[in-house]
Amino acid sequence: MEVELGRSKRARRAYGFDEVALVPGRVTIDPDEIEVGMSLDGITLAIPFLAAAMDGVVDVRFAVEMGRLGGLAVLNLDGVQCRYEDPSEVLESISAAPPSEVNVLLQKIYQAPIQDGLIGQRIEEIKKGGGPCAVSTVPAQAARRAGIVQEAGADCLVVQGTVLTARHISRSHKQLSFRELTSQLSIPVVAGNCVDYATALELMDTGIKGLLVGVGPGAACTTRAVLGVGVPQVTATSDCAAARDDHLRRSGEHVAVITDGGMRLGGDVTKAFASGADAVMIGSVFASAVEAAGRGNHWGMATPDPNLPRGTRIRTGIKGSLEEILFGPAHVDDGSMNLVGALKSAMGVCGARTISDFQETEMVVAPAIKTEGKVQQREQRVGMGV
Repeated sequence: MEVELGRSKRARRAYGFDEVALVPGRVTIDPDEIEVGMSLDGITLAIPFLAAAMDGVVDVRFAVEMGRLGGLAVLNLDGVQCRYEDPSEVLESISAAPPSEVNVLLQKIYQAPIQDGLIGQRIEEIKKGGGPCAVSTVPAQAARRAGIVQEAGADCLVVQGTVLTARHISRSHKQLSFRELTSQLSIPVVAGNCVDYATALELMDTGIKGLLVGVGPGAACTTRAVLGVGVPQVTATSDCAAARDDHLRRSGEHVAVITDGGMRLGGDVTKAFASGADAVMIGSVFASAVEAAGRGNHWGMATPDPNLPRGTRIRTGIKGSLEEILFGPAHVDDGSMNLVGALKSAMGVCGARTISDFQETEMVVAPAIKTEGKVQQREQRVGMGV
């Protein structure tokens, strides 16, 4: 449904996680009998969770632990892990910096050059831990780094920017050809980020195996405020899922739709899958894990941009181990722990045995879903300063 913004502009209504709810199914299923595993072009994951390629989340230790637990962590090749032989002192300084100084400090820290030798070293360290290894690079460096990444043994290459398209116009930079990139690699390429049907379909036609969905929803991202660009995640995921389904019917090739960002609680995660996601990529919630690199801090990938920062450092605190955040037991009642348990429970309530079944779950527009009948909860949280 379109609404009129003015005499010359109409707009389609879009929805975020807080505006919708899932309708229970006519049949319920025991959560222990539900299957949530997925395959990303041969990479088999026991749980459909990816950790975002952010320096406050993923380092070698975190990536190894995420793999042990059945998920996939993505290491940021443009971050501190590949700029500094020992990034621990740098991460400590970011954690300790006062808010008024942290962005300038980040810009200074990220001026250090990327060391190609560290790219291979970090990949080898993760692989020695026994799990899958995914790495992320900006589009401008993807073609050059592809060979290094594959030779070092990475299982997946993620090419990630604020917004990615299959067609880019520039007089000063050579256009990255995703078709050429995917054809020269034997490992899957995941591209992002994207929020609309037509762009998603064009990217899928280039041979990518996964698509990251989301522009600006992350807790530490300020893109929506700085640029005014973005689409709420329920609508963005649904539109890109439609492109996936049409691409599958047309080509026989399945491209995984991965909702990236904006999920704070288990309920957000379940709504992402019901909107059409095959997997989710999470940053801030994982940044609160004991194993996370940021020591209870999280910052956006574009925070250190020297010209137009589009992120900020936020304090997530440390809630528990990564295993507790994924599988419980939960020590808090806000839904930010035992995410896999929340997903399986929601699927059971909605009568969905698999993720593909869950994608067919009925949804309703329900802006009162989190506030209806919750007066005491709201008053108590206000009283606690939450």
